[in-house]
Amino acid sequence: MVLDNLGSSLRGTLDNLRGKSRISEADIEDIVKEIQRSLLQADVDVALVQELSDNIETRALEEEPPAGTTPRDWVLRIVYEELVELVGESTDIPLEDQTIMLAGLYGSGKTTTAAKMAWWFSTKGLRPAIIQTDTDRPGAYDQAKEMAERAEVDFYGDPDAEDPVEIAREGLEATEEADVRIVDTAGRDGLNDALIEQIERIEAEVEPDRDLLVLDAAMGQSAKSQAADFQTAIGIDGVVITKLDGTAKGGGALAAVDETDSTIAFLGSGETVKDIERFEPSGFISRLLGMGDLKQLTERVERAMQETGDEEDWDPEQMLEGTFTLKDMRKQMETMNNMGPLDQVMDMIPGMGGGLMDQLPDDAMDVTQERMRDFDVIMDSMTEAELENPRIIGQSRTQRICHGSGKPEERVRELLEQHKQMSQMLKQFQGMGDGDMERMMKQMQQGDGDMGGMGGMGPF
Repeated sequence: MVLDNLGSSLRGTLDNLRGKSRISEADIEDIVKEIQRSLLQADVDVALVQELSDNIETRALEEEPPAGTTPRDWVLRIVYEELVELVGESTDIPLEDQTIMLAGLYGSGKTTTAAKMAWWFSTKGLRPAIIQTDTDRPGAYDQAKEMAERAEVDFYGDPDAEDPVEIAREGLEATEEADVRIVDTAGRDGLNDALIEQIERIEAEVEPDRDLLVLDAAMGQSAKSQAADFQTAIGIDGVVITKLDGTAKGGGALAAVDETDSTIAFLGSGETVKDIERFEPSGFISRLLGMGDLKQLTERVERAMQETGDEEDWDPEQMLEGTFTLKDMRKQMETMNNMGPLDQVMDMIPGMGGGLMDQLPDDAMDVTQERMRDFDVIMDSMTEAELENPRIIGQSRTQRICHGSGKPEERVRELLEQHKQMSQMLKQFQGMGDGDMERMMKQMQQGDGDMGGMGGMGPF
């Protein structure tokens, strides 16, 4: 994730404050130096780094923490608030009729972003459409059409047309029943006069409600000058940061936002149309600092349950009554899979991301996802009776399942053991009265202060 190294180094530095009753100037200097080093490594503009670090140092030394707040939690709160201020607010994207034009250079991810944004709007109950106006890049029309089909949204383009303005005009007419029109434009290796002239002509024809600049998260300091050029040409209302699933530093994008006096609209990661999220500064920084993002997690859970049909076909109360089958386990696996990469999901759970995730091997999440896929294949080779009652699976049945699935006996035993553990866990909830459940939930919410890193800090 963008600035992820900052989160890791900050968590390590803040851990040095554990157990301290007071914060010294030396402690604050160490934290500020770590922030400066990490932000500069992430290609954040020097002026922004200096402003942020000065604010943190001043507040940490001059402001009095609330009663009962530990020094570590107080400094973490200050860092959190100042980082939220640094990344700014989220671009205003109302859920209503509108036209959005995307601009950016080659390789920034405009075409993929158009499909992702269209999919996102569709999940909000709107009817989006993509208008592809790129007549320069070979394969642009085919890629856009394929991505629109994956997103299951309306699409307009003309592979034989040569004038992008004409395509835009006809596209608006063809998609007049859409609630949201997303206009994808051409790019260049650099912002030259020809590209500026073309984008200005398209904008004059389309009259978009919002112009969004699409930036690759791997772009460094050049993002600032690029953003300034686009701002002069068409004006920028917001920025979409793409390709956050790689090793991108991402700081250049923050400089671009500051340069154009705009905000971040969306964050894109991964190759599928679902790998996008609205930028929410508080949740973004919370994940960065290992505090989780319950709002984003809730949205993903609800979406995943809808996609797997859990709301209609799956009855959690039935499981609590004692019938937890392999079918139930499979449904849970499908739901988790639809929530996205496990490392992203873990980052959204308070106390599970951040430092805890840093301690896992690099391939830990991949291994887990591989096991889930193997479990799914194994269950495909089971009979209905075995799925309903896995206790009947003995050695002969195990061998048959292995032969049918092509998976080793060890993996089959892992599946059965996983089901057994989940079943035993559910039994602990059986027989609980409402009072018992209420007390348990209260304990989980109060829990250790490390769960989310902001225990006992009022609004957090």
